[in-house]
Amino acid sequence: MLTLTELAWFALAALVLVLTPGPNMIYCISRALCQGRQAGVISLAGVLLGFLVHLVAASVGLTALLAAVPYAFEAIRLLGAAYLLWLAWQSVKPGGQPLFAARALPLDPPAKLFRMGFLTNVLNPKVALFYLSFFPQFLHPERGSILWQSVSLGAVQITVSGVVNLLLVLGAARIAQLLSRHEGWQRAQRYLMGGVLALLALRIATDDRQA
Repeated sequence: MLTLTELAWFALAALVLVLTPGPNMIYCISRALCQGRQAGVISLAGVLLGFLVHLVAASVGLTALLAAVPYAFEAIRLLGAAYLLWLAWQSVKPGGQPLFAARALPLDPPAKLFRMGFLTNVLNPKVALFYLSFFPQFLHPERGSILWQSVSLGAVQITVSGVVNLLLVLGAARIAQLLSRHEGWQRAQRYLMGGVLALLALRIATDDRQA
């Protein structure tokens, strides 16, 4: 079983990652900016349901993989470190589009907003790769069920993601207005996120824990 301290560290790591803009966040914020807060919240509800699909698939997959090929667990951890480095580069590379930039989107009914949020998440391979690469850094096969540990981590991640994205959706208009006056904050956020992700990847790559 995972300790409260480990879950707290995972929550902090999940917070850093959720603050790194991706398709889910961009879609929800765009909906909030062009169609109002309610549209953003409905879109977010679809995104969170999509997280459950990825969580179940990753939890079952990791459990089965560890049972079949124990040494593959360590390989997944190292691939996860490489993926976090890639995310760090995406945060700081030149030419990135501002998260809170206005985007022209059609006005859709609630059912379509929910469905598009769900599909945006489920069809996003980055989410599946996140679960498969990030979870193993916090799992401990020697402590028992990998499935239960994965579900526990997933619950923390979905909660953190839901709360952060909800706050961003509700405050999207004000945040966009603020950043339009202080563009340096946007650049600082990108470099801060990139640096944290790079340090996390380095820690994972140099961790000698054995599966």
